[in-house]
Amino acid sequence: MRSHCPFCSMQCSLELHSAPGSFAGYEVKPSPDFPVATGRLCQKGFHALDHTLHPERVMQPLRRLSEQGWGKGEAASRSSEGTSSAWSPVAWPEALDGIAERIRQLQEQYGPDSVAVFGGGSLTNEVCYLLGKFARVALRSRYVDYNGRYCMSSAAAAQQLAFGIDRGLPFPLEDIPKTDYLILAGTNIAECQPTLMPYLLAAKKQGAVIVTIDPRRTMTSKIANHQLTIEPGQDSLLISGLLHVILAEQLYDAQFVAAHTEGIEAVREAVRDDSPERVAGLTGIPEEIIRQVARGFAEAKRGIILTARGLEQQVNGVEHTLQYINLGLLCGHIGKPGSGFGSVTGQANGQGGREHGLKADQLPGYRSIEDPDARAHVAGVWGLDPGELPGKGVSAYELFGKVLDGDIKAMIVLGSNPVVSSPNNARVAEALEKLDLLVVVDLFETETAAYADWLLPGTSFLEVEGTMTNLEGRVFYRPRVFEPAGASMPDAWLLCALAERLGRGRYFSYSSMSEVFDELCRASAGGKADYSGLSYSRLQEAQGLFWPCPGPGQAHPGTPRLFAGGVFPRAGGRARLHAITPQPPAETADTEYPYLLTTGRLGGHYLSGAQTRRTDALAKKAPEPVAELHPALAEQLRLREGDRIRLTTRRGSLDFAAKVTPDIHPRTIFVPFHWGGDLAINRLTNDALHPVSRMPEFKICAVRAERARTEEAAPALVHSAKADALSDVPSGRFAVSCPRYCDLRRERL
Repeated sequence: MRSHCPFCSMQCSLELHSAPGSFAGYEVKPSPDFPVATGRLCQKGFHALDHTLHPERVMQPLRRLSEQGWGKGEAASRSSEGTSSAWSPVAWPEALDGIAERIRQLQEQYGPDSVAVFGGGSLTNEVCYLLGKFARVALRSRYVDYNGRYCMSSAAAAQQLAFGIDRGLPFPLEDIPKTDYLILAGTNIAECQPTLMPYLLAAKKQGAVIVTIDPRRTMTSKIANHQLTIEPGQDSLLISGLLHVILAEQLYDAQFVAAHTEGIEAVREAVRDDSPERVAGLTGIPEEIIRQVARGFAEAKRGIILTARGLEQQVNGVEHTLQYINLGLLCGHIGKPGSGFGSVTGQANGQGGREHGLKADQLPGYRSIEDPDARAHVAGVWGLDPGELPGKGVSAYELFGKVLDGDIKAMIVLGSNPVVSSPNNARVAEALEKLDLLVVVDLFETETAAYADWLLPGTSFLEVEGTMTNLEGRVFYRPRVFEPAGASMPDAWLLCALAERLGRGRYFSYSSMSEVFDELCRASAGGKADYSGLSYSRLQEAQGLFWPCPGPGQAHPGTPRLFAGGVFPRAGGRARLHAITPQPPAETADTEYPYLLTTGRLGGHYLSGAQTRRTDALAKKAPEPVAELHPALAEQLRLREGDRIRLTTRRGSLDFAAKVTPDIHPRTIFVPFHWGGDLAINRLTNDALHPVSRMPEFKICAVRAERARTEEAAPALVHSAKADALSDVPSGRFAVSCPRYCDLRRERL
């Protein structure tokens, strides 16, 4: 029985083999022949079955009990990671009727835009497509977005501006081993996409030079020839130094630049003063290293740049990305085998979600919702008058501001956990508590579901068929392995059933999932992300095809590599170089908040941790987040390994165990983001947004750090015979080393 891992954007193929006596009677193994993961799985993939059979799964529709006598906010504070007692099970007809009736009441009173939709980045293309269509056709609301906004929006905006199209990797993964020079910026592939590492190792084995640029020396950095450890927010400045060297020493590909780009003179002027000496003084990267990397990348026959959230989740993320694109274009490392710029997609289907209508400003096929021709085409496929389609809404985080402003009264959240994944998440919780109606569709009672009025059971990746689009733009078919668990209903059919009760069922009449996909393909025809030449049968036969893949007619082979011959889908066919003046982040360190806080992933967890925190083998490796800090900073704060550190930003304070490591910038503190409650680092992160991409600034905020105070009750938990022996142990270290104290503290959390 074959499927694909539900986690990162590699979407590795896996097989379930009968194994009596093992977990659930099955053993997960990698599929040897899927042309992406080279016959491998990471630790999450090997345990992908575990959460789907977890006893805490929601198995039937649940309605919040009103007789509890306490509100949703208090319900959330009382809820643990298991399903709380605040729910009453109901049958599907009652649930759908009740939800539809409440939506009608709110829309009659406040208008169609009073109901919003928030989607997930791991949904199939079919569900992404239907969710966007549901918002605009069944609800007739402009307010729809998804958590992929927190993932790829900066890179998407930058690639649109520079190339005229956005695909995570505009080249196939098989190009990576062919490169001579590889720059990895703000990406920790060894933990975030582990099965991508063999491609990097193959390149290194062939003699490629590898450079990592990051505030931390990560597991990925271990294979690098050069690790450039910078403060968060310094990417544009560092690349300005590289561009200065390349232009001053005339190392750029003058022929490629003249024939295929525009804007070089503006870039030359922008970096004129950013000499290696100046940039070295500002970043701490030695001048000779700046020159060496600039010359090495420019003189390489083939070069690849890969970026990710480390530099993109910032208010300057689009500009940082454009700087790296400038570097690739100036050196002619675009559109050729073994060369290219790419952004490594983080979520399982972050690529497909934004292609087919889950972003506020986009229609299927990566069309702009404000383009009259695009509206006419999609409306024609849907059988609507174009005037019936609503206009552009707002981004994912801004939806919660609309709730607080009173514009949005109800929200449907499908496959996402924004209370954990959003910045400044106390504001998100405040918004959810204010809603008159919150419907959550998920496998578990997540931190977000704790605020819901209705909790509907979602289906796992093994229980529905559909298609996904991985980080390289490969669309592939994922079959169903099991029947839906309990009384759960496939997300697509749930949306169709709810649309029927809202009086819009005629637009959602499908007999199979392949029929949904066929309509998606027609809606995408002629768009930038053209799927019209695809079908389930073709995808099964070819084990995936790259978009754009136009049709009908003679079967198009798909497009593994974009920009061949230096042709770009912009007016005039040229790529655009952008003059970037490095800007400071929304918050800079000062005397009150003297350090910088940044966040990221761990290898054993995924996104908000709703699935992986319930997978015992993964949770045991990382049961709680720890704060990483440099030994110099630890000494200044008088902290030792395992002591409790209190981090305070302008949004609040949280305590974590401290991990002291030299593998981090001395003025930067790192905390992973996979936990909720009082372990949710996104309670502290900054919700400033980029003006174009609307990406929040997850990766930088000013922070104060100090030793955490021990709770006064803690000493009473220790047997008196041990109290004297431990009297000289620092309080934070004592709190960590007392198991009973930790157990009680977890209960309180």
